[in-house]
Amino acid sequence: MRIVSHLLPDGTPSYGRVDGSRLIDAGPGLRARYPDLRALLAAVATDALLEADGPATDLADVTFLPPVPNPEKIICIGLNYMGHIKETGRDKPAYPSIFTRYPQTFVGHRQPVIRPKVSDKFDYEGELAVIIGTGARAIPEASAMDHVAGYTCLNDGSIRDFQRHTTQFWGGKNFDQSGSAGPWMVTADELGDPTAPQMETRLNGAVMQSTSVGDLAFSIPQLIAYVSTITALAPGDVIATGTPSGVGLFRDPPLFMKPGDVVEVEISGIGVLSNPVADET
Repeated sequence: MRIVSHLLPDGTPSYGRVDGSRLIDAGPGLRARYPDLRALLAAVATDALLEADGPATDLADVTFLPPVPNPEKIICIGLNYMGHIKETGRDKPAYPSIFTRYPQTFVGHRQPVIRPKVSDKFDYEGELAVIIGTGARAIPEASAMDHVAGYTCLNDGSIRDFQRHTTQFWGGKNFDQSGSAGPWMVTADELGDPTAPQMETRLNGAVMQSTSVGDLAFSIPQLIAYVSTITALAPGDVIATGTPSGVGLFRDPPLFMKPGDVVEVEISGIGVLSNPVADET
């Protein structure tokens, strides 16, 4: 199943399932029980969307939100593709490199990502994101995949000069509306093996990043086990699994996003996340 979070015509946040080229809204009855996708995941009730009776809307007319607009935690993994590790000149780390982002730093599919006034070094990072279904603490690696609800595409938009102000990544990763996620969550049963898909990031149609998700330095079960050793994972939490080689910072010359550009992240089996780039006003 493909599950979308979106805005109704009156601006009310909602969610629904994709049916071909249409979105079937959850409808008021289902939303009364489960107000948003996070609540639906917490109740282990995604199958209830098969009974969605809200209005149908062409996907071309949908105002998309990030698949989980209000996650408790967004946990991002740095340096987690072997190709990206090599282009930075580093060795494979002994442990996952972790930083966090806030929900307001992400927009949905087709919404503009914003280059802030204080920098012109706005970089793209295509990623596979894992959405947690069943939360827990200290999840064993062997059963980690049982805790995954689904997957989505993510662009970990980065303000590179602020990222390098200190040894911590936080500054370059938390500008409002600098990243994106979507267009929807594909449930784990539909995607199957999450390391099998191909991932591609395009800027104005030109391929910038292209890899198999199987190039991960730390696997998805390893990430879930490690992160949950530190903090209990909750339904709707997002783990961004890292970006491959080809980021703009390490190109010669460096290549950064500018207003008027369009950035796309495509993962086979999930879909295409597309966002225009705009300047902060």
